[in-house]
Amino acid sequence: MGKLDENYFKMDDNMKQNQIEDILDDDETVLLRLKPKKLAFILNAIASMLPIALLWLIFDGTFITMIIISKAPAFVWAILVPFFAIHLMPVWMWISKIITAKASHKNIEYVFTEKRIIIRSGVIGIDFKNIYYTDIKGVNLKVGLIDRLCKVGDIYIQALDQSAVLFDIENPYFILRKIQKIVLDIKTDVFFPNNLRPDENSGFNTKYRPK
Repeated sequence: MGKLDENYFKMDDNMKQNQIEDILDDDETVLLRLKPKKLAFILNAIASMLPIALLWLIFDGTFITMIIISKAPAFVWAILVPFFAIHLMPVWMWISKIITAKASHKNIEYVFTEKRIIIRSGVIGIDFKNIYYTDIKGVNLKVGLIDRLCKVGDIYIQALDQSAVLFDIENPYFILRKIQKIVLDIKTDVFFPNNLRPDENSGFNTKYRPK
């Protein structure tokens, strides 16, 4: 067994405010940075629960109007107010999603390196998800009505033990093709080493160089 490097777990106190650079390897290169298109992201946030929220609001609103017309006594309102406050939860969730959409968009970033796709997200706290190209099993594209109008698309990535969605990406067909090519290149190189590995080192530690 080789000697343990005492500096291997030496802490770095220079955090960059929860940015992608905090989790990059020393030799890792960023190939591309993407964010969802803001207009599409906010419109999709509004539309995602809109049908359910409207139906819920119409149903409860009709019921509340009938009670008002019937001039229900105070003790009935004492029961109904907390009931409807809870029963209207889908509406509150929809409103909350719209309110937080701007903050969520600000924190979302999709970063492609030669090793992996890093997804940064969150509203208050920041989360990072890593999807290595070698783990990707499938990449699909979904383009909804709002996406078509805004010229964006959602890229769905299925990996071995997790999945992720890159929401509201511009030029989605181009990005999809590039992801598929990188996955194919790296998996081919892992199982059948090829010329994508540089000549100076034919081992598995060599660095992928996308063309």
